[in-house]
Amino acid sequence: MKIVSGKRMCRNLEEREWTLARINGSHHIYRHTATRRRTSVPIHANKDLKPGTQRGIMRDAGLTDDDL
Repeated sequence: MKIVSGKRMCRNLEEREWTLARINGSHHIYRHTATRRRTSVPIHANKDLKPGTQRGIMRDAGLTDDDL
């Protein structure tokens, strides 16, 4: 699995019809326009996401390693 930063994950989500619903502290909450599903992405400068966190976001968003 390719490890990415929170900012890069946000760009990937936005390319796939996810919109920023709100920001709560350092967490950006995204909502999918068609399915109304929701996921949260922690943004801590340009630090990489932890592997478990990244896997959870990818599972919520339906992303694969090829999408990154």
